[in-house]
Amino acid sequence: MTVTSTASTAPPSGAEPNGSRTRRPWISKRSVPYLLLAPALFFELLVHIVPMLGGLWMSFLRLNQFFLREWMSAPFTGLQNYRFALDFHGAAGVELFQSFAVTIAFAVITVGVSWVMGLAAALFLQRSFPGRTLLRGLFLVPYALPIYTSVMIWKFMLDRSDGMVNATLSDLGLGGERFWLLGNNAFLSLTVTAVWRLWPFAFLALMAGLQSIPTDIYDAAAVDGAGLWQQIRTITVPMLQPVSQVLILVLFLWTFNDFNVPYLLFDQAVPSSANLISIHIYQNSFLTWNFGLGSAMSTLLLLFLLVITAGYLMLTSRRSRNA
Repeated sequence: MTVTSTASTAPPSGAEPNGSRTRRPWISKRSVPYLLLAPALFFELLVHIVPMLGGLWMSFLRLNQFFLREWMSAPFTGLQNYRFALDFHGAAGVELFQSFAVTIAFAVITVGVSWVMGLAAALFLQRSFPGRTLLRGLFLVPYALPIYTSVMIWKFMLDRSDGMVNATLSDLGLGGERFWLLGNNAFLSLTVTAVWRLWPFAFLALMAGLQSIPTDIYDAAAVDGAGLWQQIRTITVPMLQPVSQVLILVLFLWTFNDFNVPYLLFDQAVPSSANLISIHIYQNSFLTWNFGLGSAMSTLLLLFLLVITAGYLMLTSRRSRNA
């Protein structure tokens, strides 16, 4: 009798029992995040970086109506456009400085008022009461409306002849024949319109920040005898500092670069009191056809905002470390 023994042989290293080898994935786990970010980086490069570099190159050219068809052949002027824009003894430099001052005042007032109104509304809706959800929705309407719709509503309201503002003032006996879109009143109209559009965003951000503050702190402060104003000053505002820092920076950048509101409110005839720097750059680029000078002004604006942003972040981070 013959005994046959079947010895089971182990599969070779790296092979499965059925004879197929284990394949390594062609994409490593470390490269997956970069591959997912690649489309966003590509479109960021295409939409923002390439036009920005093109505008920077145009700022060194004498690009006007005579070279628009073949703008690559425009004469290279170096820093002449920058010298012309920053020559405060000339008309262009004086107008740029006035527009810059108007933009600074507009941005500071708009951001400050929007932050205060947003904080007040967020504190008012912090406690539960009937109709709170409805008020929250109504407060967000100005931010939800398209910018064209909201600005045109204010333009009709501020009309001298048929506007609701003058009609209301006339009914109250305060005079109803004011030009709100001309002269010095134009700055007030521009600021009110911008605040009406932006304060709901501040309200939304601050209301979200208030949710992270424990209510026990307010209860302890009330037991110690702290009033409402003391609680806001010593608890609410300091604990909202991280949210407020980001919010103020974002609102400042939005308002300083705002072009849609003044353009829709005043068309192309923007009064000098409301001539923001974005409108001033547009006028020097597309109305006088001096794209080289307009590109130089845009580059100066970009450098200013980069310096302001870097300084603001350094200052706020230093305060956070010292706190």
